[in-house]
Amino acid sequence: QVQLVESGGGLVQPGGSLRLSCAASGISFNMYAMSWYRQAPGKQRELVATITTMNIAIYANSVKGRFTISRDNPKNTVYLQMNSLKPEDTAVYYCFLPGRSSWGQGTQVTVSS
Repeated sequence: QVQLVESGGGLVQPGGSLRLSCAASGISFNMYAMSWYRQAPGKQRELVATITTMNIAIYANSVKGRFTISRDNPKNTVYLQMNSLKPEDTAVYYCFLPGRSSWGQGTQVTVSS
């Protein structure tokens, strides 16, 4: 059974940084692309970033140059390093496994002074 567990969310001031982690179990992690989505209050869930099995990263225009997705295959973990955070980055961030259509439970990120 696939399980995705996010961690690392919290409250941060504008311009600050956070690193989200998503630990996966129940899969051969290195065989799957992984994604991060986010959903702000009253808005649709949107794709933030994807990393392929070949470590190719794809980003939403809104986070390019500020966010970095990475993976550690031996640890079965995908990360989202978020720098220069803005209030509009406030959302629940979800880890997603496209190959199995599996979601994590989400972690709240709040950017506010």
